[in-house]
Amino acid sequence: MKKIIVVATILISTLGCAQKEETSFKKESLEYVLKTTENKPIAFQEILKKHEGKTIFIEVWASWCSDCVKALPEVKKLNETYGKEVVFVNLSCDKTYEKWLEGINKYQVEGDNYLIPDGMKGNFGKSLNVDWIPRYLIVDKTGNIVLYRAIEKDFDTITEVLNKVK
Repeated sequence: MKKIIVVATILISTLGCAQKEETSFKKESLEYVLKTTENKPIAFQEILKKHEGKTIFIEVWASWCSDCVKALPEVKKLNETYGKEVVFVNLSCDKTYEKWLEGINKYQVEGDNYLIPDGMKGNFGKSLNVDWIPRYLIVDKTGNIVLYRAIEKDFDTITEVLNKVK
């Protein structure tokens, strides 16, 4: 009987903590204002609108993040494979505008680059449930999120999703 109670407790706590897979962005995410490489404000919904009708691969990263830097070669491979059909949008959690620009240049980050001014723990990060970086999302051509939470160990899943929606 104790084993059943323990198993039930583990299942309930695991299911209770399971992250919901979102299919659309929250209002807070859409209205959040990021910065362009020219240090101009841009709402996230404007970025999405700019790429309307296209598949969008979104990477949340930072130049100070060793896991992010280690994963960059895999992201570059994806860009080489899918770059003609998929738009690559990089959202950085770097602490300053200057460090972010240095990171883009140092690591040759390809695609559209934007800065999340309050980092991964700020309002935008919370609205996307960012608890780890690098974090990847894929938005299909109709604007629906088809992959809400992937991390650097999930490149097989990312490739599988991109093959379906490109």
